[in-house]
Amino acid sequence: MAGVDPGRVLNDLQELARRTGGAGGAKRLAWTDGWRHARRLLRERLGEIGLACDEDEAGNLWATLPGVSSERLVLGSHLDSVPAGGPLDGALGVFAALEVLRALAEADEFPATTVALVDWADEEGARFGHSLFGSSAVTRALDPDAVRELVDADGNGLAPVLADHGVDLDRIGTELESGLAEAFAYLELHIEQGPVLEAEGVPVAAVSGTVGVERFTLRFEGAAAHAGSTPMEMRADALLAAAATALEVEAIARRHGGRGTTGTLEVRPGALTVVPASAELGVDLRHEAAEELESMRTEVLAAAAGFAAGRGCRVEETAIWSAVPTAFDPDLVERVRVAAAAAGGREAPLPSGALHDATMVARVLPTAMVFCPSRGGISHSPEEHTDEADIRAAVAVFGEVALELASGGVGCALPSRRRRTK
Repeated sequence: MAGVDPGRVLNDLQELARRTGGAGGAKRLAWTDGWRHARRLLRERLGEIGLACDEDEAGNLWATLPGVSSERLVLGSHLDSVPAGGPLDGALGVFAALEVLRALAEADEFPATTVALVDWADEEGARFGHSLFGSSAVTRALDPDAVRELVDADGNGLAPVLADHGVDLDRIGTELESGLAEAFAYLELHIEQGPVLEAEGVPVAAVSGTVGVERFTLRFEGAAAHAGSTPMEMRADALLAAAATALEVEAIARRHGGRGTTGTLEVRPGALTVVPASAELGVDLRHEAAEELESMRTEVLAAAAGFAAGRGCRVEETAIWSAVPTAFDPDLVERVRVAAAAAGGREAPLPSGALHDATMVARVLPTAMVFCPSRGGISHSPEEHTDEADIRAAVAVFGEVALELASGGVGCALPSRRRRTK
């Protein structure tokens, strides 16, 4: 069987950028027309090899190439992007999976196992704040009631927006059939979204797992007052309490060897001559170790309470989303590591500081990922870029491992025996 052709993946990515990109970056926000346009391209490409897409109750797209066995290898990623995002985030993995299906479809015989491609719905969570929507639903980790009242920045509710795209939250909870049934492994290719691989000068790496995440808001309530007539010592300035907390988030993350980000801040009433009455701070904490992550969260909450009290304010936490640290399947990771090292890649697996749909799939199925470098570590930006040579190397490694698994190559029976699908 011939291998994958990375050149075709590059062509697909160029066409995707032509249709859904431009000077302002990728326009593939989930549950929008731009996302639909991206998926239309995927459907067209699959149609060229005689495959159709099925959409499940959570909005995930599936395409299946039958094999001799009904046991299936699942390959995928996501086509949705953040606003003004990059051309590769998620899309590289989807079109690399498509290329594996192309290579198999061009062969003279059926693969030993069935191979499925999945484009997960709303991996980014950029519009409503809940990441990994589609993969969480399939792995039974999504509570429809917990997300039902979410709204976007324009005040649009999640439930009616999903309904416009044919997704009913109640059906997710009662009727969703898992596309992971009979699956024995999941494999995903993604850009690193960080600076490590570029700094090391390697084109590809295996991924050991993903870090844990705690994401929440802190709302500080003080008192509005006149900026000119209210003495400094008589103010209850909510913004200053939030600002002190933001600096402490950074310090706490450094102490624990984790990552802490305060990426959003809303101030009310938002007038230059008024002492802020309220300030809402968005906090994102990440760590590879669950106990360290919990300690970070506890320390941030304690610091926020102290800073609020010190300025005569109150503070309230609202949880947004969390994920536990996830280790990928050691046997599959080793398979990818060997292939990556043979291609001049990293000798040791790399942990991912970003979350991926693989994070959720790994809860129920042996999972591995392939990374390629991100220039300057930049992602979620129009400046996102990976050198063509590195894309070719990563697609080749991903394809090599996927085709070997699909053909029942050496050691392929082991993941099947260990599968943990529900």
